[in-house]
Amino acid sequence: MGKGKLAKFADMAANPLVVECPYWQLQKEGFDLKGRWGSDFFHNQNPIVLELGCGRGEYTVGLAHVYSDHNFIGVDIKGSRMWHGAQQAQAEGLTNVAFLRTNIEFIHEMFAPDEVSELWLTFSDPQMKKPTKRLTSTYFMERYRRFLIDRGVIHLKSDSNFMATYTRLMAEANGFPIETFTDDLYANHEFEDSPLTTIRTYYEQMWLERGLSIKYIRFRLPHEGALAEPDVEIPIDEYRSYNHEVRTTVKTRK
Repeated sequence: MGKGKLAKFADMAANPLVVECPYWQLQKEGFDLKGRWGSDFFHNQNPIVLELGCGRGEYTVGLAHVYSDHNFIGVDIKGSRMWHGAQQAQAEGLTNVAFLRTNIEFIHEMFAPDEVSELWLTFSDPQMKKPTKRLTSTYFMERYRRFLIDRGVIHLKSDSNFMATYTRLMAEANGFPIETFTDDLYANHEFEDSPLTTIRTYYEQMWLERGLSIKYIRFRLPHEGALAEPDVEIPIDEYRSYNHEVRTTVKTRK
């Protein structure tokens, strides 16, 4: 491990905005902040919003600036990336920001029922070969239901046609209310000067510079109802460098 990465891990360990919970600790001791994020960490009862797969944390920090009456938690397993957002938030004295370093597969063990009001999924890996690893799969929807309020909001921003299409079809198949869907966020004048376009992640800027359109979907997740995966073939994203199998003859669009 390089010295730079070791220094970042040391910074993360000393940063009061960072919470780390490895799986072994979760299994052995549980998670102290479960059900107590508002009282014990933020010291208020403002709505809690998660960014899952927050990467460098640009969106978590950006949203915290815009919505001071909400608490934001960026979640990722890669501490060396999350370091950027954690350092920025600490330097700027933000009190409505936290960063949780853990595997998202165990996210339902970190929050109590109805403890979270919204989820943001920003440029998640579409996992075109592994449905259960997609952060908008019914596998994860079942986990989100355990801590998200009834009809809580889920936002997805993505460069991936596959991910956006899959998410829309998943929501439709399960009767989740879709409030907004656009396949070209920056061409939609409705979102000019909105945090959706004024806050950009590192990966978002990279995709925009490559000329790719950004997709956005906002839907609500009810607690009730059986969950079912959409039974539809979806064109893959050929511009991505994944070693995937082509499951459809439909020409992929960019």
